Amino acid sequence: MDPLRLGRDAADRRAWEDACTQLGAADDQGRLHDAEDLLRFGLSAQLTRRDAVAEDAWERAYEAFLQRGDALAAARCAFWLGLVLVSVHGAEARGSGWIARAQRVLEEGAPRDCAEWGYLLLPAGLGELERGDPAAAHRAFARATATGRRCGDVDLATLGCLGQGQALIRSGAAARGMAHLDEAMVAVRAGHVSPIAAGIVYCAVVLACHQVLDLRRAQEWTADLAGWCDAQPGLVPFRGQCLVHRAELAQWRGDWAEALREADRACRWLCDPPDPAAGMAHYRLAELHRVRGDEAAAEAAFEQAVALGHDPHPGLALLRLAQGRTGAAVAAIRCALDRPSLGGDGVVDEVRAPRPRTELLAAGVEILLDAGDVAAAGTASVELGGIADAVGTSALRATAARARGAVALAERRYAPALDHLSAALARWSALGAPYEAARTRVLVGRALRGLGDEDTAAMEVGTARGVFQAVGAAPDLERLCARPRTAGLTEREVDVIRLVAQGCTNREIAARLVISDKTVARHLHNVFTKLALPNRSAATAWAYEHHLV
Repeated sequence: MDPLRLGRDAADRRAWEDACTQLGAADDQGRLHDAEDLLRFGLSAQLTRRDAVAEDAWERAYEAFLQRGDALAAARCAFWLGLVLVSVHGAEARGSGWIARAQRVLEEGAPRDCAEWGYLLLPAGLGELERGDPAAAHRAFARATATGRRCGDVDLATLGCLGQGQALIRSGAAARGMAHLDEAMVAVRAGHVSPIAAGIVYCAVVLACHQVLDLRRAQEWTADLAGWCDAQPGLVPFRGQCLVHRAELAQWRGDWAEALREADRACRWLCDPPDPAAGMAHYRLAELHRVRGDEAAAEAAFEQAVALGHDPHPGLALLRLAQGRTGAAVAAIRCALDRPSLGGDGVVDEVRAPRPRTELLAAGVEILLDAGDVAAAGTASVELGGIADAVGTSALRATAARARGAVALAERRYAPALDHLSAALARWSALGAPYEAARTRVLVGRALRGLGDEDTAAMEVGTARGVFQAVGAAPDLERLCARPRTAGLTEREVDVIRLVAQGCTNREIAARLVISDKTVARHLHNVFTKLALPNRSAATAWAYEHHLV
């Protein structure tokens, strides 16, 4: 059989491994000269991660287009080679060089109203995003979209629409941005977009959904991405990041065994050859080990994530908290929270890429409350709430409501705490996130106990315990069943701090324990000294966070 004909047929069927093999065989026979065949060879090599072969084939295709006088096709070929080098391989210098070459070819006589000029607006828009100017980026992407629609170029119109969505999200207009991403996905799902453009759109849209914690969209588009990958035999790029997102979604819905399998696959897939998303895969694996209680495996995975350039927080800070190293956890989370934001204008800066900041703030509330710093935890919860209100997705609102409720609990404001926590619980339940709902139920139980409703509190905690057992959340189960950590307090000092946390005065404590007021004062002095606490409010917060009440 003729390898050239077989290669063309395989490329048309998107059987990329077969296409690359057959077209490579034709090239070995000296028969690969046509520019379109060289493009097919470069595309199939790129989609099977034969990067050097792909770059060589596309460069030859570019030269072939120039030799036959087709400047527009040559410019388009140079653009795609540059875009792949920059966005897929992170080869900024070589990629920028090819995009500059595309521009030079167009400047030598191409009409100004052609689609190829529109393609050059895409890297310009990406550059504005990198420089922190989403408004300028949006203008560039909007012009690219308009050019694509006017010229009937679906790839250009779709990528421009994608860019507009990303710019709007960075500007804080998450709802409008997600609508543009949905529009881009309509063209992709209809099969109107070329393979590389479709892969770029899929990955960018799914990543955006995870950035704003839009779990429903993330679930839908990640499933679509998986199906799109599976329908193209031999496809390598885009699969690894898809596996990371699938692992996270499985973790959200409580299928932690499946999440571990997907995260492990992602780590292996993305590390051979190395991929920019490999650090993200190891971080996801570390988080799964952490919530399951495998501290050694979590530590190793966090170390690998750091080695691959991924920030280990807040997960590593939470691991330190689970290890009882509260001081290290506080230092780590404070350092992470104090890093300057990109834009410098308050909450809106964090809305441009809300997820990292909101995750840090949520972990900060948990860690700071455990350390007894209720004021700092309250400040973090206020900032978290501001971001959640601005972005508006249900998962972010649930996260913020739980943080507010936890702070209110530490302040012994049980009725407001119950309101916030009940709202968070309703959102987590509606999202199908059983572990997050269970963690919230534990706090709901504490609020109910503070209001005197022991029966309902026991039911909430019992339901949470069942979820923790089902998903394998060993640390959460241990915390539910653990004896209180008394940090060197005597039994009588524990009795005193418990009663302080219940709102008793010294005289009331003395009456209940049948001791003198003076003895109560001495016990309280010892408690404040041993725990380095400044007052009764701090002692109350400490008692609740260490499960003495």
